[in-house]
Amino acid sequence: MKELTKAKVYVGKVSELPERVGKTVRIDENKEVAVFKLSNGKIKAVENKCPHKGGVLSEGIVSGEFVFCPMHDWKICLQDGKVQEPDFGCVKTYMTIIEGDAVFLLL
Repeated sequence: MKELTKAKVYVGKVSELPERVGKTVRIDENKEVAVFKLSNGKIKAVENKCPHKGGVLSEGIVSGEFVFCPMHDWKICLQDGKVQEPDFGCVKTYMTIIEGDAVFLLL
């Protein structure tokens, strides 16, 4: 079985990411990822587009391990990307790694 190599994309320094505020990382002209530093220090990354009406999730309000879409307040889990009931849907999640003070996305 062939092992797939994942691309690493530099996000920034852990020390410079504000807590509970999203950062938009542009991967290419058609893909953006929202990166969040949670109050517990974890770094989470999800697709930067709400499945409902395309709201920019990096502009949403973060509470615990959830982000609330700024357009219609849909609650999305940053751990697994699932929209919380009574709404439904999912966004893609991305693995993050920290090397020293540097944060990377694995694509």
